[in-house]
Amino acid sequence: MNERKYVTLEHVGNVSVLTISRPEKLNALNKQVVTELRDCVSYLGTHETTRCMVFTGAGDRAFVAGADIQEMQDLTPSQATAFAQIGHNIVAALEALPFPVIAAVNGFALGGGCELALACDFIYASDKAQLGQPEVTLGVIPGFGGTPRLARRVGIARARELIYTGRTIDAEEALRIGLVNAVFPQGELFERAMDTARAIASVAPLAISAAKEVLRDGADRVLGDADALEIRAFAQCFATGDQTEGMAAFLERRKPRYRGE
Repeated sequence: MNERKYVTLEHVGNVSVLTISRPEKLNALNKQVVTELRDCVSYLGTHETTRCMVFTGAGDRAFVAGADIQEMQDLTPSQATAFAQIGHNIVAALEALPFPVIAAVNGFALGGGCELALACDFIYASDKAQLGQPEVTLGVIPGFGGTPRLARRVGIARARELIYTGRTIDAEEALRIGLVNAVFPQGELFERAMDTARAIASVAPLAISAAKEVLRDGADRVLGDADALEIRAFAQCFATGDQTEGMAAFLERRKPRYRGE
């Protein structure tokens, strides 16, 4: 990959760590950050050894505080369309990664930052986190997929309230309404996310990928169609070496050695 300035990617065993690192600007999204992020997510889609990923922001103040308003303020409608399309492509690519992605929200996750977190499989937050979609206070609306994804995460009525008011909520309220899965002390957040990522990475990767696909594709289908997706994916697992190894290890009372094949 080309050298990057604002986005770092590390691999710790089978866990990848993606970090937006522009802490002097609260990790705000400018064109270069967005481009680097797009390229990293594209690369991860073909990274065969990654089984789970933690996505976070550098420093202790922000995950991503939103878009860089100074850069964004003079966009024309056509430029805004292009910028939003790149954002939508990124969140769609994040959702389509074949392994789970955990957002570790360590501070502000506002606007585009909240939208990036919503594209992850689930969110862990620090007790210092602040989340929201404040775009209407700037005369615009969410542009990176916040309107549909927030509604799917917390329900349409809560999404309307948060988006219409532009209100920012703290970690405890985010937990209460189902926006985040868990809240941890600031100093423990990253390791807690890594613990979960390592646990996910230790089990059958093809089964995890199949479960993610069924959960994603079945969420908006009628129950019967979602059931059919599950049956098909369940059956396909029995054509994998991971299924053979997992069940043999269970019967032999030993730890399985999954190869992702």
